[in-house]
Amino acid sequence: MWGYRYRIGEVIRGRSLFYKKPVEDLLQDSSGEQTHLSRMLGPWNLVTLGIGGIVGAGIFVITGQAAAQYAGPAISISFFISGIACGFAGLCYAELASLIPVSGSAYTYAYAAFGELIAWIIGWDLVLEYLFAASTVAGGWSGYVVCFLGDMGIVVPSTLAGAPLRHTTVEGWQLTGAILNLPAVLIVLVLTVLLVLGVRESARFNNAIVLVKVTVITLFICFGVFYIRRDNWTPFIPRNTGIFGQYGFSGIFRGAAVVFFAYLGFDAVTTAAQECRNPQKDMSTGVLGSLIFCTLLYVLVALVLTGMVKYDLLLVPDPIAFGVSAAGPGLMWLRPLINIGAIAGLSSVILVVLFGQSRILYTMAADGLLPAQLARVHPKYRTPHVTTILTGLLAAILAAAFPISVLCEMVSVGTLFAFVVVCLGVLVLRRTDPDLPRPFKVPGGPIVPILGASVSLIQMVFLPMVTLLRLVIWMVIGLGIYFGMRHSAILTND
Repeated sequence: MWGYRYRIGEVIRGRSLFYKKPVEDLLQDSSGEQTHLSRMLGPWNLVTLGIGGIVGAGIFVITGQAAAQYAGPAISISFFISGIACGFAGLCYAELASLIPVSGSAYTYAYAAFGELIAWIIGWDLVLEYLFAASTVAGGWSGYVVCFLGDMGIVVPSTLAGAPLRHTTVEGWQLTGAILNLPAVLIVLVLTVLLVLGVRESARFNNAIVLVKVTVITLFICFGVFYIRRDNWTPFIPRNTGIFGQYGFSGIFRGAAVVFFAYLGFDAVTTAAQECRNPQKDMSTGVLGSLIFCTLLYVLVALVLTGMVKYDLLLVPDPIAFGVSAAGPGLMWLRPLINIGAIAGLSSVILVVLFGQSRILYTMAADGLLPAQLARVHPKYRTPHVTTILTGLLAAILAAAFPISVLCEMVSVGTLFAFVVVCLGVLVLRRTDPDLPRPFKVPGGPIVPILGASVSLIQMVFLPMVTLLRLVIWMVIGLGIYFGMRHSAILTND
């Protein structure tokens, strides 16, 4: 067992803060002999893992809210812009995932490219991204469950089915009168237990749910297109209200920045690298395959939904079900199926982001950046049960108390920041380690990584200023924790 001590002198002089973990060491860590996690996932599992993480709140919740508040019918353009930006970032993720098949995702790539301090910053950012994502989606899941139960005559009291806090750009924070969002808490806890029980069981559950929700979404597109009213698309780009980001072209880009949250799932694929049978080959398939498929679905659903219902009526927790109801009796048969698909779909998203967060925390703990207890693996189930349980509890607390809109924006800014680091990491590692074998390589030389980083930065600018301020506060807290830790990966053997 290794013993460690912190090299305070080097940190003060600033050298060890940017200590880079060699790629060769990372590859050794991910080898079958070194990893304690079970390698069970093949290429199909990775694609469905990506679809399971992507197709969820973006379609079933965020589409309507972003259309109502920012872009109107042009939210379909917002999704296309985000899909392009994600395509650039997805190519970069695919290269780094095949080069460094380790569970830490962007955290691990930053460790190899930029050093420990940047790795900690991006790791702390990923905590923001994944933890808030699980809570956001759980809130949307709750809305659809309450709607579904209501259709069956079962009424869930509003005091137990909503966040006690609400936030708007005009009125700020307010109390809603609710006690907690109980359905959101329960789904997070149930899926946390499933993740502790094993990756094979979790993958099978996710595969089944992906089939259900893709089928339901396809039905919505195919039948909903007959209920489109062209008047609802006029104007396709609503006139700006005079406030930056509220409709007009600025609203399209703000909408693109907000719905960036909807593409979270494809980077969650890379957190499964140490549980993948052939990560060098299959990681790129999982990342790019799921991203292309889901972008097409998003654009089609956005067009159909805003054609069925006037965009300013879509500020509801269950916009797809609302759209089906607005279509009239001819489509009411689809409403229970939409609710079932949404409940199933959002369940898989929660599962994927909880999975990703627990693996990132596990990797950070294994590197010494978090307490060693977090790197424990369950002796029977071979899962990182400590980080899984911790992630589930924290996500449940956030889902119980905070509104979807605030959580969604925090996830978007965290995702964009991670994309910037990953794209730049490709450029750095090509310069510092040009001879390493890359089973998948981003085409176009440095152009695609530069475009990916640039577009992500531009989209960050279009997020509400208060969201960027929250990111800064979150990072300050993270740096305080980092410099206050007694141990880190800047370690020497005793």
